[in-house]
Amino acid sequence: MTESSANKLLNGDARHRTSNGKKSSKNGFVKNHCVFQQKYRRPRDKNQNVTHNSSLYQKPFLESFEETPLLVAVLTYMGYGILTVFGYLRDFLRHWNIEKCNVARERPEQKDFVPLYQDFENFYTRNLYMRIRDNWNRPICSVPGAKMDLVERVSNDYNWTFEHTGKVAKGVINMGSYNYLGFAENVGACADAAVESTQKYGVGVGSTRCEIGNLDIHEELEQLVARFLGVESSMAFGMGFATNSMNIPALTGKGCLILSDELNHASLVLGARLSGSTIRVFKHNNMQSLEKLLRDAIVHGQPRTHRPWKKILIVVEGIYSMEGSVVRLPEVIALKKRYKAYLYLDEAHSIGAMGPNGKGVVDYFGLDPKDVDIMMGTFTKSFGAAGGYIGGKKELIDYLRAHSHSALYATSISPPVAQQIITSMKIIMGEDGTSLGADRLKQLSENTNYFRRKLLEMGVIIYGNDDSPVVPMMLYMPAKIGAFGREMLKRNIGTVVVGFPATPIIESRARFCVSAAHTREMLDTALAAISEVGDLLQLKYSRREQPIPSLGWMSEESLLQD
Repeated sequence: MTESSANKLLNGDARHRTSNGKKSSKNGFVKNHCVFQQKYRRPRDKNQNVTHNSSLYQKPFLESFEETPLLVAVLTYMGYGILTVFGYLRDFLRHWNIEKCNVARERPEQKDFVPLYQDFENFYTRNLYMRIRDNWNRPICSVPGAKMDLVERVSNDYNWTFEHTGKVAKGVINMGSYNYLGFAENVGACADAAVESTQKYGVGVGSTRCEIGNLDIHEELEQLVARFLGVESSMAFGMGFATNSMNIPALTGKGCLILSDELNHASLVLGARLSGSTIRVFKHNNMQSLEKLLRDAIVHGQPRTHRPWKKILIVVEGIYSMEGSVVRLPEVIALKKRYKAYLYLDEAHSIGAMGPNGKGVVDYFGLDPKDVDIMMGTFTKSFGAAGGYIGGKKELIDYLRAHSHSALYATSISPPVAQQIITSMKIIMGEDGTSLGADRLKQLSENTNYFRRKLLEMGVIIYGNDDSPVVPMMLYMPAKIGAFGREMLKRNIGTVVVGFPATPIIESRARFCVSAAHTREMLDTALAAISEVGDLLQLKYSRREQPIPSLGWMSEESLLQD
């Protein structure tokens, strides 16, 4: 690749991956997203020293999304094509009762009613998903910590139903749970505090916060969260999904515009749709795409009437859970300030897992929390609990207490769950009088860097930011989704495999979640298994080249450097 072609790519041409697929290059080299211009060299050059010149970023921001090799893409499409052909053949056999049909079907006497089951919509489930269904919903019979116990099961009807064998697979290394800081445990300070809370308050509250379900432990939790985030006030909710889906409709409505990243979580998408606001989607982490939408929104206003929008809300995530990428928050905040928009930041995966103090991507980039209008996060990942929160100005939280459906109609957080959050958060903040929180944050960072580095050296293709504990490893072909999950379990490694429609059709993947609870021995065992299975299934697709950052911004026309 010539220097001029590299500069062309870095100036924004074909740099960001979209849901429709990437603009493929012929060589299958890596696309590295960085705030600096880059030249490329071969993997044998090990020097990774970085010199940076940036007013928005305090340290290098590196993300890689390696192109799908052309041959692999063609074979993947062929694989889905063959499965589709055989699927239609099996549906034909089922129609004539040659093959037994296990799916729900309409009764003949209901033919004049509106159909409850759409055969075509269930085609993928019947003929593709069922072949590899044994890779999901595996029952766990232990704490989902660094290791876990799985209940063994078998299927005698090709994964339509399962039977438990009575056996248990012991000590399976857990590479799939969102247990970033290792607080999913049944011993230690958090577990002891939760037991004491259960003895004092019981398990259930039996009422909403606005009636008689507001306990002193809930007040303590919200004050602690606000202090942890560095905001004026906060509010806690019993369900992370509902924190997004039920609060966004309270914040925006008709006449408002929501600008949403194309890879935002389903809870954000649902909340935006329920709000009745106009929704426009920008390319993933693409600031040029976002700025264009902001400009158009201000210039043209609302459709037909051309009146100014009542509100423009930018909705992004801290860490994108299927990509492992980190939001370009400094640039988003710069655009938000320039165009007088509001910013909604979902830190479900990043809170506790990113930043020197575990306070999420705001802490990771060294930014002021006051620059983010609505800070959302969940307690289900780094805190080993359940529920979610929203933090911000006191006026915002007071408004949500009176208008949020999740606040008015949902039962309060269970007291032992609230105590688990309080105890784990105090440990992260160092208020327990120990260095346990700081040690876990350091261990998570070291484990993440080590695991990612070893996978790259192995030759597999991984996505995401160098500091993200979410590590997607590309599988591509549909047959390899099930094969990888099964082969890893044979080697006592529990993994999560993901395919279409949760990902683009040619980008099936395994997703690893690194934890501070993982020891180096556990990671080495998992890496050895991945390498062995990678050789068996021919998953080492990478033709990666290492970037050498040099001085200068990636785009000479950037409007963010005033």
